[in-house]
Amino acid sequence: MTTLIESEEHQALRAAVAALGKRYGRDYLTRTVAAGKPLTELWSEAGKLGYLGVNLPEEYGGGGSGIAELSIVLEELGAAGSPLLMLVVSPAICGTVISRFGTEEQKRAWLPAIADGTRLMAFGITEPDAGSNSHRITTTARRDGADWILTGRKVFISGVDMADAVLIVGRTEDARTGRLKPCLFIVPTDAEGFHKNPIDMELNAAEKQFELVLDDVRLPADALVGGGPSHAFGSGGEDAGLLQLFAGLNPERIMTAAFAIGMGRYALSKAIEYARDRTVWKAPIGAHQAIAHPLAQAHIDLELARLMMQKAAHLYDAGDDIGAGEAANMAKYAAGEACVKAVDQAVHTLGGNGLTREFGLASLITASRVARIAPVSREMVLNYVSHQTLGLPKSY
Repeated sequence: MTTLIESEEHQALRAAVAALGKRYGRDYLTRTVAAGKPLTELWSEAGKLGYLGVNLPEEYGGGGSGIAELSIVLEELGAAGSPLLMLVVSPAICGTVISRFGTEEQKRAWLPAIADGTRLMAFGITEPDAGSNSHRITTTARRDGADWILTGRKVFISGVDMADAVLIVGRTEDARTGRLKPCLFIVPTDAEGFHKNPIDMELNAAEKQFELVLDDVRLPADALVGGGPSHAFGSGGEDAGLLQLFAGLNPERIMTAAFAIGMGRYALSKAIEYARDRTVWKAPIGAHQAIAHPLAQAHIDLELARLMMQKAAHLYDAGDDIGAGEAANMAKYAAGEACVKAVDQAVHTLGGNGLTREFGLASLITASRVARIAPVSREMVLNYVSHQTLGLPKSY
């Protein structure tokens, strides 16, 4: 049974990661982004300290814990001003899928390196014409002898320039029905026919976004997560693609919530500090309810979102994929809304200073929208809740 009070282990992890985050802080992120570089130093140190793989199995170099612990890592780094967005992707999505469904060879090849940060994996699902409709994915894989030939396009794929491979969601033809079914492939970024094109974003982030073009990329049989049909039941393969996909999407939503909560906490902390010190008449502006109450409301919203995130992580780590699906979507929605409101109120609290580079909040106005849009829009979350939870009919 979950508890509303964090365990001593969780509190210790939170404190340790917060200390690491403060050693780097917002200045480190700002300098690195300005230089057009990834957050390599922070990523490497977090890996050496065991934070990147805290959710992965111990026998493969991980911490043996779960998404609950990994979400603490991301939240605290975000609250310190230096979040690692690829935590959502490499250990949470890709690491989870491989640890649950990969072959023994795939686990040995990838999990220890993902855990210590020496290798990084991106995740490719979104397509130009599919959007949130994963049933319209057109990236296809066909057999050619023992190999696979992968063809298609992906967009808004994070961190491909830092990645050693991309976990690609494609589709193969079912020999029995002729229908296309989802499959996941580990595609090295140096494979022949693999092309990445940066997308020009107005998002001020260290992690760049890419369009991928897969032009008849030839992959060996063992690139398919879980192996071939003989591995289909229990570990993966051609008949387990849908299970693999959803196993990665719940952690993605939970970790996106952690990303948003951390960002909201960072913005709120800057606003509180300013409201305590800034004196215009005879008292600090934080003494006025018009300033204090919106900040208090932002804090309440962030705390409520965290509770739902913790519930989702607990359900997922306990193996309740169905319950976790509902809670993860709700957590992602609540955290995204809370983050946007916290950032907006922080900027408003600082007035003109909220738009200066000195205080560093203006860039969060754009960044805070990420959790409303990705990995699934808030409208699609509302669709999920209205259909799955409330039992209302679909409009599509």
